[in-house]
Amino acid sequence: MNIVCLKNACVYDPLQHADGQKKTLWIGDDRIIDEPSQSLQQQATVIDLEGAVTMAGALDIHSHIAGGNVNTARLMLPDQHRNHLQRNRLKPFHNAKWSSFETGYRYTEMGYSMVLEPAMLPINAPQVHAELADIPIIDTAALAVLGSDDFLVRLLRADASQNQINDYVSWTMNVTKALGLKVINAGGSQAFKKGVETFGLDDTVPDYGISSRTLLQKLQTAVVQTGLPHPVHVHCNNLGTPGNIQTIVDTMEAAQGLPMHLAHVQFYGYGDEGKYGFSSSAAKLMTAFNRHPNITMDVGQVLFGQTVTLSGDVMAQFDRRHDASPQKWHIWHAENEGSGGIVPYQYKSASFINGLQWAIGLEIFLLCDDPWRLFFTTDHPNGAPFTRYPDLLRLLMDYDYRMECLCNLHPDIAEMTLLKEIKREYSLNDIAIMTRAAPSKLLGQTDRGHLKPGAKADIAIYREQADKAAMFRRAEKVFKNGQLVLDNGEIMVSAAGKTLALNVGYDRNIEGHIQDYFDRFYSLRLSNYGLAKSEATEARLQLHNVHGAFSH
Repeated sequence: MNIVCLKNACVYDPLQHADGQKKTLWIGDDRIIDEPSQSLQQQATVIDLEGAVTMAGALDIHSHIAGGNVNTARLMLPDQHRNHLQRNRLKPFHNAKWSSFETGYRYTEMGYSMVLEPAMLPINAPQVHAELADIPIIDTAALAVLGSDDFLVRLLRADASQNQINDYVSWTMNVTKALGLKVINAGGSQAFKKGVETFGLDDTVPDYGISSRTLLQKLQTAVVQTGLPHPVHVHCNNLGTPGNIQTIVDTMEAAQGLPMHLAHVQFYGYGDEGKYGFSSSAAKLMTAFNRHPNITMDVGQVLFGQTVTLSGDVMAQFDRRHDASPQKWHIWHAENEGSGGIVPYQYKSASFINGLQWAIGLEIFLLCDDPWRLFFTTDHPNGAPFTRYPDLLRLLMDYDYRMECLCNLHPDIAEMTLLKEIKREYSLNDIAIMTRAAPSKLLGQTDRGHLKPGAKADIAIYREQADKAAMFRRAEKVFKNGQLVLDNGEIMVSAAGKTLALNVGYDRNIEGHIQDYFDRFYSLRLSNYGLAKSEATEARLQLHNVHGAFSH
């Protein structure tokens, strides 16, 4: 057994109620272990951390890092990738544009050990997994997108039973090797194909007669009854429109007390009051959130600068195509399944709209009393690139810095929001909950996000600094599976990570219906759909069995 001893670690681990206590951590191979025998201790490699801040590796539950939209964005904006990346010529693929390699390096440098791609179209699963497999060091996973595909809506139009819906969801999890289910503007893609340009929770899909609410509730029930560990991950209707606060509140009510995760909620914290017809409804959003303990959310914070928005919400992207900066955009449809769009965008501090978006996201963070239910994201790259996370951490942890930034924005923003009055500063323990302990719990990964014996030895070590952006921008050391992969802020090893996925039980009778559908309507053979078995994919995948509650 390979033994490593980390002495004098200043540990922040909410599962052990460790809030800065000095501890000694022991690593045995790829796991954290109890204090070993004296004979094993004598074999250990000892590292004195001298009081450095020590946390489990961070988990990002919503970051677009692979798939068709990501690749199209890369093709559209090669100049942006070259401008923003800082490269080390000694690293593999140093001359590649915004590469999967770069994704792994940059997350590792910040102390992350796992990232979830939240929007994998089933038809695009092979491409997504090929890219995930090419991301070094960190572990990955993906959520399969359902909610607008023709087969599902046909099932509902034919009054299919909930059991049949459950089987279809489970089959999709298996063939795409997903870790959970994503719903994007349920039914919206099919409605857009019929010329509909706005689609609310109680609007119905033309030709199908099924409402967005019905689609969402059926899929949410399927996730619960099937036993998937992560709640249905929901991109609500009416993304980014003034007054859409009511949409997200109604969606919380529509969950009927069952678990539901709402994504990038900053883009739904919008009122339509005041002289601009655009106002902050962050307080109203958080009041509703507090009423619904079954709901979890991630923020999708906006930060100023150039980025690119990409989404499977084709309505929202089509509506915003004229805001593209630079002025190029792309809208597309996939066969029978979904659609999406890419619109480059620059968030400007001089813009009232962008400044208020920035403030609304911070209000949501700072008004939250339960960091176990609210998650740290920028909806990469939609609100900002994930490489800006350290800047967001500083905003949350430093009131004076927040006020300095607020003073540089449109003066009405300070008067229209609560930021001046909220003097809360996030603690290191809050950060450990929001970026480590809570995400691992939400994803059902009990051996991650903490430093207890038995956990994976994914460890991030930081040297404390007054400037929290500088502190979190580059960890001092990172261990992945017990191996020192980053030392003194530099990548040491480009090891392979794992892709986590589910193996879900279901009634095989659904396969006959799916086969008949493919034979009638698809240009793609069912045998070529999903992720084919190979030595490469089997080596990368880490499957978790889910037996579910099916008994039919």
